[in-house]
Amino acid sequence: MKIKFLFLLYFFSIASTFSQVKKVDLIIVGGGASGTAAGIAAGRSGTSTVIIEPTSWLGGMLTSAGVSAIDGNHKLPSGIWGEFKKELENHYGGADKLATGWVSNTLFEPSVGNQILQRITSQVPNLEIFLEAEWKSATYQNELWEVIAIQNGKELRFSSSILIDATELGDVAASQGLPYRLGMDARAETREEFAPEQANSIVQDLTYVATLQDFGQGVDKTIPRPANYDPSEFACACAHADPTTDDAPTLDCGKMLDYGKLPNGKYMINWPNCGNDHYVNLVGLSPEDRAVELEKAKQTTLRFVYFIQHELGMKHLGLAEGEYPTTDHLPMIPYHRESRRFRGLVDFTLPYVRTPYEAPAPLYRTGVAVGDYTIDHHHKKNPEAPAIDFIKIRVPSYNIPLGALIPKTHPALILAEKSISVSNIVNGATRLQPVVLGIGQAAGVLASVAVQKKQALDQISIREVQKKLLDQGAFIMPFMDTPPHEPHFQEMQKAGAVGIFKGTGVPYLWANQTWFYPDRLAIEFELVDGLRPFYHQLEGYWGASGDYLTVDRLIKILQMIDPNLDFNEAREVWRNKRLDGDFSPEKILNRRETSVLVTNLIPVFDIEINWNGEPKR
Repeated sequence: MKIKFLFLLYFFSIASTFSQVKKVDLIIVGGGASGTAAGIAAGRSGTSTVIIEPTSWLGGMLTSAGVSAIDGNHKLPSGIWGEFKKELENHYGGADKLATGWVSNTLFEPSVGNQILQRITSQVPNLEIFLEAEWKSATYQNELWEVIAIQNGKELRFSSSILIDATELGDVAASQGLPYRLGMDARAETREEFAPEQANSIVQDLTYVATLQDFGQGVDKTIPRPANYDPSEFACACAHADPTTDDAPTLDCGKMLDYGKLPNGKYMINWPNCGNDHYVNLVGLSPEDRAVELEKAKQTTLRFVYFIQHELGMKHLGLAEGEYPTTDHLPMIPYHRESRRFRGLVDFTLPYVRTPYEAPAPLYRTGVAVGDYTIDHHHKKNPEAPAIDFIKIRVPSYNIPLGALIPKTHPALILAEKSISVSNIVNGATRLQPVVLGIGQAAGVLASVAVQKKQALDQISIREVQKKLLDQGAFIMPFMDTPPHEPHFQEMQKAGAVGIFKGTGVPYLWANQTWFYPDRLAIEFELVDGLRPFYHQLEGYWGASGDYLTVDRLIKILQMIDPNLDFNEAREVWRNKRLDGDFSPEKILNRRETSVLVTNLIPVFDIEINWNGEPKR
């Protein structure tokens, strides 16, 4: 009897172990920039979500990697990125308190960034976060994911219908056998004139960032001399050249440091020019081999820190103590600039960034995240890397198509972080912090729609995802002059995403631009030309001139689509939307007013589009 009892006890303990599967709607593997944003967006959308993150922090490159000087999107405060930025302003006492270094308008201490993200996520319903948890396996069977992770030696099991791969290197998607590219693409494949003739596996340099702190003059914080230290390795570190001019480099060690000057007397050391960039391709390596290679990257950074202290005489600058929960005072992870890039429903390549309105397909209509930073690659630490003049690749601000987040060969996996379907060259812009936050937010919304509709990802309504993103204050078009606090933000974004009005793109320094020009007078022809792809009634219509658009002409054009529409209905929209001025048939309309009237009078933004941006008619 005793043996039987013990057997039953053992049996039930085993059964209990296998029954402890946490069932949720969405699993996110990786709590970096995109994974955290995805969790916030999904949780707020009513989707039960878990995030599995190997470190003790949230934010990835923003925080755990120490890259706390934001590149770009200063005037595109989209969604969760805008929310995070506002929280930083509140913490430090204003936007001006964040502009401490010359590289960025937004610099902050990594630990503060983590605290803010922890606070935001703690207030999100339906979201549970498992920190210091390593995912070990992910399987997809019978339309369900099962993910196993280890946290504090304990096995955790999760199941869901949708999974987001927000890992730094796309490891989950790779474990499913999804096809991907790695390194530089061949020119013939992507049709990018700046790409090398032959493809290769060379990725961007990574960086193990250091955060230094000013301990005051007279204090010696010099670290022990690292092994293999040679000051010649960093001989040109103080030579600074402005790539937007032809001026010769100047020797300015202070400028090298002030590049990443943070609040409270700290410095981000993430310097590409004879600095602490380090070349290694970690993809395909085992966890053990990755650890060996990352230790080499750490040593590169420690040699550079010693150079700053010893050769430049800045002994008072030491590794910030207490910034990170690590014994060596370095970040928990390196800054990965490149990942596997998986094959998506669409491939986001240079023509769609440089000339979105003349590109092979109107992918701009499917946009879900925006960026404005120039294309920026780091290859100085690999002499085998083909020389590409990235400064010549002038681009405006841009948006990322939703189809780049959905792999061709999986119905329930979403790509995030730096693993989206993008060319190697364009990854040089899409890899940056605010863009990756936007990718994560779009991934979270996409997952929520898929869960609620019980649909495969390739069957999802692009317009529904875009509407939900707009409701969350996210940009779907990269218009810098249509901020979210603007009362007609959504209508102008929708008009741009339909193509009623095209933006004016400007390659500008390190913060490229696209202007909507809300107050510019609208023209009859641009309205008809923008609506024509969506309504067969306008296909053969030649009756729109290059004259300015009046209320009377707007109504006559829209009556070709909806004969029941009349002046009184249009006037009611005018009043309800609180547009300025008197409403009369002779009134000449600007682009803002036309956007509001059109998107509220006819359901053009409800017309479904395919992944290439073409209307489904």
